[in-house]
Amino acid sequence: MSLSDPTYRPVAPNERIATLDVLRGFALFGILLMNLETFNGPLELSFTGIDQHWQGIDRWADAFVYIFVQGKFFTLFSLLFGVGFAVMAQRAEAAGRNFTRFYLRRSCGLLVIGLLHALLLWSGDVLLSYALLSFVLLAFREAPRSWLPVLGVASYLVPVGLMLLLGLLMQFVAADAAAGMAADAAASIERQRQAYGHGGYGQALVQRLRDTGVALSALLLVGPQVGGMFLIGSWFARSGAIARPGEHVRLWAALRWLALPAGLAVMLLSVYTLPYIAPGRYDLPVGIASALASVAGLLMCLGYLGWGVRLADGLRWLAPVGRMALSNYLLQSLICTLVFYGYGLGWYEQMDRVWQLVFAVVLFALQVLLSRLWLQYFSFGPVEWLWRAVTYLQMPPMRRQRGHDA
Repeated sequence: MSLSDPTYRPVAPNERIATLDVLRGFALFGILLMNLETFNGPLELSFTGIDQHWQGIDRWADAFVYIFVQGKFFTLFSLLFGVGFAVMAQRAEAAGRNFTRFYLRRSCGLLVIGLLHALLLWSGDVLLSYALLSFVLLAFREAPRSWLPVLGVASYLVPVGLMLLLGLLMQFVAADAAAGMAADAAASIERQRQAYGHGGYGQALVQRLRDTGVALSALLLVGPQVGGMFLIGSWFARSGAIARPGEHVRLWAALRWLALPAGLAVMLLSVYTLPYIAPGRYDLPVGIASALASVAGLLMCLGYLGWGVRLADGLRWLAPVGRMALSNYLLQSLICTLVFYGYGLGWYEQMDRVWQLVFAVVLFALQVLLSRLWLQYFSFGPVEWLWRAVTYLQMPPMRRQRGHDA
C-alpha cells in the first residue's frame, strides 16, 4: 500500500481510546514518584527497600513509595505498551496496511529516542529497553489470544525463579566474595555521586554511558518481566477488555477486589521478610524478599489497572498528559536533572524524602496544565509528532484543525 493512501496515517485524536490516555497519565505520575529518588541521588540507592537513613515522616514517605509505587507503575506502563501494540496491529489489519514495516520503523524511532535520552539526559531511561524488547513482541503478533496471558505470566515469573535460585546459590559463596560485591556497589555509588552530584556535563555523560551499559546487561533479568507485561497488555487489547470494559465486568471487579489486596499482602510480606537491602548484598533473604516484591508488583499493577478503568471517566483530566506521555517523560528528565545534578542547580542529595514527593506532585500538576494548553493548539506532543513522522514517513499536521475533536 502506498504511503500516500489516506488510510496510512497517524491515528487522529478522535479515534483514540480515551481510557488508554487516562491510564498512561496515571502511570506517568507513578513513574515520576518513583524516579524522583533516582534524580536526587545515586541510582543504586533507589532499590534498597526502605532506606535506613530516613527518619520520621521521611521514612514514612520512603515506605509509601516502596510499598505502593516501586515496581507497580513500571509494570503498568509496560502493560500499556503491549496494549498499544495490539491496538495498532488491529487497526493496521482493518486498514489493510503492512504492519510489520510500519512497526519496525516505529521501534527503530523509539530506539533512537531512548538512546539519546539515556546518554544525553538520564541513564535511568526505560525507552531503550522497551524499543529492544518491542522487536521480540512482534513475534507474538499471531499467537492465539488465549495464550497471551499464560505466556505473559510465565515470562514474568522466570526472573522471580532466578531471584530465588541466585539467593540460594549465594548462600554458598565465600564471605570475601560477598564483601567484594558490596565494595563494587559502594564504588559504583560513589562514581555516580561524583559525576551527577558534583561533576560537569561531560563527566555526567561518561557516567551515563557506563550506567546505560549496566542497565542493558540487566535486561537478561528485567527483560522477561517487561516482555511478559507486553503480552498481558496485548491480551487486554485483543480481548476487548480495554475498549469495552462493560463486557468484562467480572474481570475488572476481580482485579480491583482480589488482585490488588492480594498484591498488597504479598508486598507487606516482602517488607516483613527484609525491609532494607544493603547495596551489593544478595543472599537467600534478599532473593525471597525480591521475589515476593516482584509478584506483588504484578498483582498490584493489575489492581491499579482495574481501578484506573473503573475511575477513568472521573480522571479524564489525566488524558492530555497521557496523550503526550513520551514528551512529558522526557521533560521530567530534563527538568529534574537540571534541578538536581551538579551542572544544574546542584540539589543532588539535598532534598528530604517527603519533599521529593511534593516536588513530584507539583511538577506533574504543571505538566497536566501544560499538556492541556498545548493540545488546545496542537494535535500531538512535540516528540510524539517527530516519532509519528519517522513511523509513517510523512509529516502529520501539527496544528489542530478547527472543529477537530480533542
